[in-house]
Amino acid sequence: MPMSAQALFTDTQPPAIRVERTADGFITIKLTGHWTLRGVAHHADRLMRELREYTPDPEVHWNLNTISALDSVGAFVLWRATEGRRPRHLVVRPEHVPLFRRWTDRRVPLEPEQRTARLDIVTSTAQIGRLAVEHVSGFLSLLGQFVLDCVWLLRHPMSTPWRDISATIYQAGVKALGITALVGFLTGVVVSYLSSLELKSFGAGNFIVVIVGIGILRELGPMLTAVLVAGRSGSAMAAQLGVMRLTEELDALSAMGVSRSLRLVLPKIVAMIMVMPLLVVWSDILAMLGGMFAARATLGIGLGRFLSAFPEAVPLANFWLGVGKGAVFGALVALVACHYGLRIKPNTESLAVETTSAVVSAITLAIIADAVFAIIFRGVGLP
Repeated sequence: MPMSAQALFTDTQPPAIRVERTADGFITIKLTGHWTLRGVAHHADRLMRELREYTPDPEVHWNLNTISALDSVGAFVLWRATEGRRPRHLVVRPEHVPLFRRWTDRRVPLEPEQRTARLDIVTSTAQIGRLAVEHVSGFLSLLGQFVLDCVWLLRHPMSTPWRDISATIYQAGVKALGITALVGFLTGVVVSYLSSLELKSFGAGNFIVVIVGIGILRELGPMLTAVLVAGRSGSAMAAQLGVMRLTEELDALSAMGVSRSLRLVLPKIVAMIMVMPLLVVWSDILAMLGGMFAARATLGIGLGRFLSAFPEAVPLANFWLGVGKGAVFGALVALVACHYGLRIKPNTESLAVETTSAVVSAITLAIIADAVFAIIFRGVGLP
């Protein structure tokens, strides 16, 4: 609260409203005294009632420079008295402006909202469409800015934020090795065990190599890795940007002339494009090990036999297709996380909502991208 130390230890001057009329016939409202929690505690209703007599007139001049002390409570009383609208003729100290902006950003309702009981389908559809267009345009704008930043870095390679990229690789890649290894190994065991039971009943146990190899390298490895990284690292990226919004670090970067996209968005996208294929390979290896152990336990296929039959049964194109999926999924997760992270408003409710939306949207886009890959490469890598 922008109050002087002297004002805290002196007697509180009650808030007062002085109405003056200038020679030109204009009315000037001057506020004096301490418009603080202690000052307005017993006068809030009276003050708002008196102020609202003059708020409808747009030609009234408001002078807030004569206020001795102002805190967020006093700013809230003034904000409610003016119904959240900035007067046309207003004089206010620069240090008091953030107090009013705080209430504007929080969007505190002035009056109870009047909601209609009837659901207007047309209005709801229009709102959904408008929100979808807003998200798509914001996503494409972020993607376009990323491309422009990459072109700029090609001309100025010394400005590449290698330290930020390295930190993101460590946070999103190295720290995710444990969970991806565990999930990959268990997935391989489950897929191999369930498949071997059916194949054993038909006497086609040798086909377990094809099912496990293609299923893991082509689909399960990249998809499971994308889901895990979206839930773990995607949420962390969105929350990080949201916290920076709450602490006004994003505003500080803009004030210093530092590009937010170059220092915050680009390192995350580049790091995810680099680290996701490696995580896919890592989860593939662990999933194949789990599948080999399950095949040995259920079908008696040894590890040497499994590995010798693997290159012939599973074309190498499936491996590269899975690695390529990993790079695309990584870019999508980072873009979606940054998109929702930059949309977070300076309140905790928006932080929770947008972070959850980032995870759900990233997983959904990864599944859609996987379906597109399946259609485009339907004839590639199949024996």
